[in-house]
Amino acid sequence: MDITFVRGQKTYRADLSRPVDLSIPLRKGHDNPNCFYAPPPDFWPVEAGDFVGSTALGGPVNFFNVTFNPHGNGTHTECVGHIAKEPYVLGECLLEAHFFAKLVSLYPQKTDNGDRVVLREQLEALLGKGEAEALIVRTMPNDERKLNARYSGANPPYLAREAAAYLVECGVQHLLIDLPSVDREEDEGLLQAHHTFWQYPDAVRKHCTITELIYVPDRVKDGYYLLNLQTASFDLDASPSKPLIFGIGS
Repeated sequence: MDITFVRGQKTYRADLSRPVDLSIPLRKGHDNPNCFYAPPPDFWPVEAGDFVGSTALGGPVNFFNVTFNPHGNGTHTECVGHIAKEPYVLGECLLEAHFFAKLVSLYPQKTDNGDRVVLREQLEALLGKGEAEALIVRTMPNDERKLNARYSGANPPYLAREAAAYLVECGVQHLLIDLPSVDREEDEGLLQAHHTFWQYPDAVRKHCTITELIYVPDRVKDGYYLLNLQTASFDLDASPSKPLIFGIGS
């Protein structure tokens, strides 16, 4: 099924029959990415008297409790409420679902302190101002270890504050990245890239989001896509999410 949409003076066509899912499935136990020492997800059946909510255990239906941490266990989308003192929630910030997106691939660069960082000049070479509403960043090297990586205590790559500032200058409203955070794992609570991207607290970009811990398969080429950013209606700053991208042509 194809749809057409207009961006600027140009008309594009997207094939909705061939989505690419950028989310990592949320599984019970340790077969998930883990960051910031979050406990692993757990699923277990409700038990009440003679009732057990598991068909495998003889119950009539599957009826499970679930515990997880949106930020620490898998693909998630967050709003400015993640860092704000005010009670912003994702459902009040993310009001649309479809965006013109650009996918780029890059190697985080090693800095003088040994950290690996996505730098402003890298993004300047890959993205122009006003080019896309959403930017999808695939860091290299890219392999399936990202599906269950143990990031806690590993000081994974992150985004330089100046790189986040460039995204604001470019008009990027939604950033999607395959790292556990756009900020350094331990930064004394500064969260500079988060604050810069959302322009908090001085000029808050309320309707902008950051999606972390995505996974972009190698078969997907860099370029332009239609992004469908799906989230659940949790009354929180963040939600597990399912970003889908669709190839487009003119």
